[in-house]
Amino acid sequence: MLTGKVERRPRGDLARVLVIDDEADIRELLDLTVARMGLSADCAASVAQARQLLEQQRYQLCLTDMRLPDGEGLEIVRLISERYGETPVAVITAFGNAQNAVAALKAGAFDYLAKPVALEQLRSLIKSALNLPRRNGAVDGNQPAGSATQLVGNSPAIEHVRETIDKLARSQAPVYISGESGTGKELAARLIHDQSARRAAPFIPVNCGAIPENLMESEFFGYRKGAFTGADSERDGFFQAAQGGTLFLDEVADLPLVMQVKLLRAIQEKKVRKVGSTVEESVDVRIISATHRLLKDCVDAGTFRQDLYYRVNVIELKMPPLRERREDVQPLVEALLVRLCGAEPPRLALQSIKALEAYSFPGNVRELENILERATALCNDNTVVLDDLQLAPALVVTDSQGREGESLDDYLNRLEKQAILEALAKTAFNRTAAARLLGVSFRSLRYRIERLGIEE
Repeated sequence: MLTGKVERRPRGDLARVLVIDDEADIRELLDLTVARMGLSADCAASVAQARQLLEQQRYQLCLTDMRLPDGEGLEIVRLISERYGETPVAVITAFGNAQNAVAALKAGAFDYLAKPVALEQLRSLIKSALNLPRRNGAVDGNQPAGSATQLVGNSPAIEHVRETIDKLARSQAPVYISGESGTGKELAARLIHDQSARRAAPFIPVNCGAIPENLMESEFFGYRKGAFTGADSERDGFFQAAQGGTLFLDEVADLPLVMQVKLLRAIQEKKVRKVGSTVEESVDVRIISATHRLLKDCVDAGTFRQDLYYRVNVIELKMPPLRERREDVQPLVEALLVRLCGAEPPRLALQSIKALEAYSFPGNVRELENILERATALCNDNTVVLDDLQLAPALVVTDSQGREGESLDDYLNRLEKQAILEALAKTAFNRTAAARLLGVSFRSLRYRIERLGIEE
């Protein structure tokens, strides 16, 4: 293979892969693997050669090393992300260098491989990348991709969620979905899966808080026959069930520390060992996790491992509470009523709509659905009036500083934000000094700034 010239091999209209690596033997291995899969490869040994090829040709996949003689693989990731967004990029990292892999995923890489490259994982990655739906919604010319239309509403907050889901679906990176209970974290995870290259494989949701601690390892990784009393036959676990697809770990903060160690190894090595087995088996699973808690607070409290936190929280998707997108209440009501009652649902009186739009919804969309389900069972004359809703008395601020219709949560958040902004202003935005002024730790102040969306 050449090292000083750009290597191009025209092969008709085959799907094309750009291979970038300064080691000739690695380029040859990748080129041969691509060719045996019936694809066409162009090879480059540097960032400059890669730039030249990208200007001349469109690629369905790019495979790049992280260390190149004239730059870093991250340069390629950022360049393609900005200028050639349809092309997924996978990076090849040194063995055990998780930091580089995470940095690449955050920069927009589709996935990563560790040296020495395992051919089985390489072929699986290539197939997944070529199976990505195009951004116009088409997958192979006639098969529609999953749609985010199930996320009802047109508020800026929910539009941002849709845009983020579209980006996350074009990556294999682990995703952490944060948000209060009832905001639709599992729905978001399903939409990411349905729009991804893994959409034809299983989506396996797991409630981590509902599994007894003594059964966790066997539930996640499976077990061999005779591994323990009652193990009458061999059984697969959640990882094997999600093979090729997505494993959704709901309430991941509820995992005990012992299980967190084993989960971390499974994610890093992409291998699991069944209980009672002496050998590991490879698994190809994308991890999406969620919890209503603040994972950073759990790390600070010592109940969640920091190394696992950085592995599951490569990219975060924040689901907004319903009180922050009140303009979506009415379309949500209409959609939920159709789901609950069919094509001819009861109508809501104007007073009922106004009451729902003013309500704080501590249980978010899930609470709204429960309210409507109860109201439709109680209503008369096919009309839901205010009494049918049976709304809990709203916590409303009534002092002179409060705002009409403002809930207690909104009021407290506003006061907290105001106090933090005043402290930051007094200290010229020195967070350490502001934390001292407020009587809180620096870490606590940092969490509050992120939670309240304060920007310098």
